[in-house]
Amino acid sequence: MKAKATVRVKLASAQKLQTVFRSLEPEVHSPTARSEASLAKEDKYLILMVEAKDTVALRAALNAYLRWINSILSVFQILEKEEPSVLESETSGLHY
Repeated sequence: MKAKATVRVKLASAQKLQTVFRSLEPEVHSPTARSEASLAKEDKYLILMVEAKDTVALRAALNAYLRWINSILSVFQILEKEEPSVLESETSGLHY
C-alpha cells in the first residue's frame, strides 16, 4: 500500500521561503528505502509532498520534515527577537 501526503506551509516572505527550501533540499535528494519527498514553491507557500510505502513510514517522514521546518522557523524567531537588542547595545553608548 502506498501512502501520500501534501503539506503547504505559508511563510512570511519570499526570503524565508527560499531559506527553508534550500535548507530542506539535501534531505529531499536523499530518499530512504521506505519514503521519498519532493519540494515546490508557490507564491509564499512551501509545498512538501511525501510518498511512502505505508502509513508508518509516511508518519515518520512527515514528522521529520515538520520538525526540521519548525526548527528553521524557531531560528527565524530568535533572530528577529535578537536584532533590536543588538541595535540597542550598539547605540546605547552614543550620547547626543
